[in-house]
Amino acid sequence: MDAPDPLPPEAELALAWSDQKVRAPLSIALQLDRRLARIVGRTHEPMLGQMRLAWWREALGKALADRPRGDAVLDGIGLHWQGREAALIAMVDAWEVLVTADGIGPAEAALFGAGRGGFFAALAEDAGIAPRLAVAGTRWALADAAAGVSNPAEQAALVAAGLAAQDAAGRIGRDLRGLAVLEALALRSLRRGGRPLMEGRGAPLAALKGAIFRA
Repeated sequence: MDAPDPLPPEAELALAWSDQKVRAPLSIALQLDRRLARIVGRTHEPMLGQMRLAWWREALGKALADRPRGDAVLDGIGLHWQGREAALIAMVDAWEVLVTADGIGPAEAALFGAGRGGFFAALAEDAGIAPRLAVAGTRWALADAAAGVSNPAEQAALVAAGLAAQDAAGRIGRDLRGLAVLEALALRSLRRGGRPLMEGRGAPLAALKGAIFRA
């Protein structure tokens, strides 16, 4: 069985702050994201990268009984994301933007951020807070990507898109405090020019403030 990749410290912190009913689906979505990031990071031929991403897109589009078995992430999606797979397919499409684009500019950054972080909204039981969660997801997606690129122009495009995400009304909700933690760390990262989300002594305090004041 393919095991999930280890999650970064900010993801583990977000899971610790999450309500028990949110923890498993959030963990699986973050693990899928790591798997897709690994595919993109190792892709040197765009067509091969597209083929690997297409496997995930097709698997997620199948009925649960028709999906391949034995992959820990895909099996976890079947357990915790049944009926909400569209948000995860959007994540696959977002990562494909980076495979097919010649570079990351404002348009690519905006598409990537919205698609990759869209699963935040799918975790909410109350559809009324979906716009608020969509902004949080976009900020996280772009901040995390900005911290991982080495091209200054591409990093600047990702940071600018993240900072341009407009606030939506409302709070995230106590059961989704983990997402508030990720958003708070993302905003701190973006304001520091795309530095890693958990870099520096101020990161734990930013996470705590996010859990208290954004949830």
